Amino acid sequence: MTDELEFRRNADKAIDALTKSLFAAEEEIGFEVEVQNGVLNIVFEEPAGKFVITPNAPVQQIWISALSTSFKLDWNEPDHSFYLPKTGEHLDRLVARLIAEHMGIDSFTLA
Repeated sequence: MTDELEFRRNADKAIDALTKSLFAAEEEIGFEVEVQNGVLNIVFEEPAGKFVITPNAPVQQIWISALSTSFKLDWNEPDHSFYLPKTGEHLDRLVARLIAEHMGIDSFTLA
């Protein structure tokens, strides 16, 4: 990415798409989605927990705080998406995996 405005556009688009997918799955899995000032929160009642997903403009990454770990996603220009360099997982797949791990289920897929 070249500038903060471009990062913001891409991050907002990615987080908006993720938010829509999460809203669609809220009842099925048993979590609540909250969006406040550009920060996406996924709140779990049982087992209790909270994931925080936020854009970080100075370093041009999307950060996820989940399962007592920080995940820092970079922009992948060829795919036009954010991904975790360590595993190659894109934002939606990573969040789905983290939700499955938190909930203790084999797998979970976001639409």
